[in-house]
Amino acid sequence: MKKALIPILIIAVVGVFIYTKAVGVYNMFVQNEETINGQWAEVETQYQRRADLIPNLVNTVKGYADFEQETLTAVIEARAKATSITLQADDLSPEKIAQYQQAQDQLSGSLSRLLVAVERYPELKANQNFLELQAQLEGTENRIAVARRNFNQSVQSYNSSLRTFPNNLFAGWYGFETKGYFEAAQGAEQAPTVQF
Repeated sequence: MKKALIPILIIAVVGVFIYTKAVGVYNMFVQNEETINGQWAEVETQYQRRADLIPNLVNTVKGYADFEQETLTAVIEARAKATSITLQADDLSPEKIAQYQQAQDQLSGSLSRLLVAVERYPELKANQNFLELQAQLEGTENRIAVARRNFNQSVQSYNSSLRTFPNNLFAGWYGFETKGYFEAAQGAEQAPTVQF
């Protein structure tokens, strides 16, 4: 009778161990996903901050009648495109992140061209409102970089835990999938040319 109980006890102990491990892994994935969702919200917040600054910057620049209208139009259009693309935290696939990043990179490029064009207008460069908006925009760009870095670190931790054994077995059962990263903009590997 006692010998018959030993296999049952072993099966019960193994079953409890597997169940405990499965629950622990599931909870870990949920916690990691929530961290990613929080980091994603911070990325969106910083991009929204930049989008909110742009109309004020454009209106300040518009005050100078001879300023290039084409440059201002490009900034306005890029802002509209960048703010029209929204991503849900539960759908951060690499393809969606790349699409979102592409729209944001176009806006960054338009803003860069605007700031380069401003160099030809000394009275605009001396305008206090413009200088304050430019400083806020620079600070926001730094905040975006930090938010993107923090997001990528969270995604790396999540993806690593998702792909390691035995977590990868449980991840498939629960339907957890890898998340996408922010990547460097195309052409970022080439240093800009500075000429004096």
